[in-house]
Amino acid sequence: MVDAFGVFLVLAFARTDQNAGAVIAALILVAINVTYFRKGGLPAKYLLPGLVFLLVFQLFVIIYTVYASFTNYGSGHNIDKSAAVTQILTNSVDRVPGSAAYPVAVLSKGGTLYLLATAPDGTAKIGSAGKSLETVTDATFDNGKAASVPGYTTLTLPQLLAQQQTVTALSVPVSADLNEGLLKTADARNAYVYRSRLVYSEQDGTMTDSKTGVVYADNGKGNFANGKGKVLEPGWKAGVGLSNYATAFGASGDTQILGVIAWTFMFALLSVFLSFALGTFLAVTFNEPKMRGRQIYRVIMILPYAFPVFLSGLIWSGLLNTQFGYVNQVLLGGAQIPWLTDPLLARLSVVLVSVWFGFPYFFLVSTGALQAIPEDIQQAARVDGATAWQLFRRIKLPLLLVSTSPLLIAAFAFSFNDFNTIFMLTGGGPTDPTSRINAGGTDILITVVYKLAFVGGSKDYGLASAFAVIIFFIVSTISIVLFRRTKSLEEVY
Repeated sequence: MVDAFGVFLVLAFARTDQNAGAVIAALILVAINVTYFRKGGLPAKYLLPGLVFLLVFQLFVIIYTVYASFTNYGSGHNIDKSAAVTQILTNSVDRVPGSAAYPVAVLSKGGTLYLLATAPDGTAKIGSAGKSLETVTDATFDNGKAASVPGYTTLTLPQLLAQQQTVTALSVPVSADLNEGLLKTADARNAYVYRSRLVYSEQDGTMTDSKTGVVYADNGKGNFANGKGKVLEPGWKAGVGLSNYATAFGASGDTQILGVIAWTFMFALLSVFLSFALGTFLAVTFNEPKMRGRQIYRVIMILPYAFPVFLSGLIWSGLLNTQFGYVNQVLLGGAQIPWLTDPLLARLSVVLVSVWFGFPYFFLVSTGALQAIPEDIQQAARVDGATAWQLFRRIKLPLLLVSTSPLLIAAFAFSFNDFNTIFMLTGGGPTDPTSRINAGGTDILITVVYKLAFVGGSKDYGLASAFAVIIFFIVSTISIVLFRRTKSLEEVY
């Protein structure tokens, strides 16, 4: 059954000229047969699913992100050149004077709308927005008008009314050459030939306005442009070299990104250091055997870690509201402190809230690490006259760092990309109207990437991908250096 389904997928891809999909499906089918449908190779049966997920969700994502960072992929540039040419020609059409009327019926198949047209010579032709008119020989006629085709559903009047805008916007190419025109209907009864004002020359790759004679050529940036710089929309996805990285590093004159990078480092370092310090302090405090009720205290300490970050972020956003927040109105007696609207206070707020989220994790880790320290070492230090502070600084803390250093590195990488805390609490604000990259007072690199890719009318996936690659290299470099330092700690202690 698996092989039959796999062969079906390969043939289905091949029939629709999706050769890459057919090759991938065939390779997957071969891998399944070699791994699971033979005796032996037990480790591979467990490793293959993990390997596939690694390739799809990690390696492919990284490779595609790097590829996108060298393109202009984004609003107005998210299709290939052939599709852009089709849309440009379709968007600039006028009805051909004296065009013959084509009686039409609107058909549906697989969620796609088709026009079934009766040509002036009486033949039936069918086509869709993505497929030019083709002659059909098995159409059913009604009073000389083609009305239906086997395998297609002819839309009734109520169905036409429900999809009126889609039907009137439907443009069907008359032939494979788009310069010959498109068939469009305004009433779902008769269609007429429309022809674009622009004429596309595939040989020299230009668009010529038939009315003004203006020529639009490929400007090398994913658009057709004339000599005065006017471009035709939409454009297409094209390579732009290192321009996205030049913009990301401020080479285009925007140096605000340097401030965002500095704040990102500051936020990550402060969050990790304060979370570790507070978590370790509480772990040492509640690790004292003589303390009563310490199990209850430990449960209370990990409560912030038990709630979803995005939900807690929204709650803290309400608590710190200037006019109605609990902190100002109750704890501070009606003060009007702009915790989230003043740039300095907003940064202080996001750091403190990040510590609120992070200290339970280090509390748990440090508690386990402290309990793993042999008691005889501590007893020997006490016999030698070590104070509590000396015992902590000379014995507990070094041994604690050996256990927690890799976790501190991981926590730094997490805080460097702590999207939830920033976005749920301040949305990256307070806003800066002068920012050319839409960066607010508390935005870190990852939230800037999000805004570039998904916020606003213009989305720049290429630039966002460049930022993502930069973040990856920054975190990787720091992690490598810190892991080497961790290794030296293990050698010393």
